[in-house]
Amino acid sequence: MKKSLLAAAALLATVAVSESKAQGIRFGLKGGGNLSNISGDLTNEDQYKNKFGFHGGAMLNIGLLDDGFLSVQPEVLFSQKGFTYADDEFTVGGLKYKYDGDRTYNYIDVPVLLKVRAGGAYFEAGPQYSYLLKVKDESSVSVNGNTAFQRQGVANLDNVNRNEIGYAAGLGYQADNGFMLGLRYNGSFTDFAKDGYTGDADVRNARNSVFQASVGFLLPGK
Repeated sequence: MKKSLLAAAALLATVAVSESKAQGIRFGLKGGGNLSNISGDLTNEDQYKNKFGFHGGAMLNIGLLDDGFLSVQPEVLFSQKGFTYADDEFTVGGLKYKYDGDRTYNYIDVPVLLKVRAGGAYFEAGPQYSYLLKVKDESSVSVNGNTAFQRQGVANLDNVNRNEIGYAAGLGYQADNGFMLGLRYNGSFTDFAKDGYTGDADVRNARNSVFQASVGFLLPGK
């Protein structure tokens, strides 16, 4: 959490330095839905299906040109990620395994995006820092039709990377009054599990992958 606070402090410092130089600063709020999964070199990749979640938070749009064509947009967002287990059986060593349930990863995301706007349409892309708050595991495993074990509650985070470096890119529509509709993809350069992790194979080589649809509003700028 300390690194998350440092990231937020760095963001505020960036805004303070930029304020005197920017052509316009607008504060806004946004929220919407997530469609997430895990990607990477996964074991039994077909057993992981998309999971629905939500995101929401605040943003600043810092104009770099008078006409609003180019701006920088840092954001601080709460974001639910994770996956759902497919309702399928798979066989290993003659035994039939079946996973049920899902996992939810709760993150604070801090993207800093370069935004290009032409008319109402815009394109945005940039780096993203994420901090993992908790993992909620609501899943079970059955072997040959019998429940082997269940997980219910918050998972231990000792062997996972809570600090994640990734990227975001998207497009959308922004009206002159500040109303926004957007689509975005979030990817990660950081593996979910730490080196030497010996736990579940489903997160050993996994990275977060998230599609977002959002609605937001930017207040009138200075």
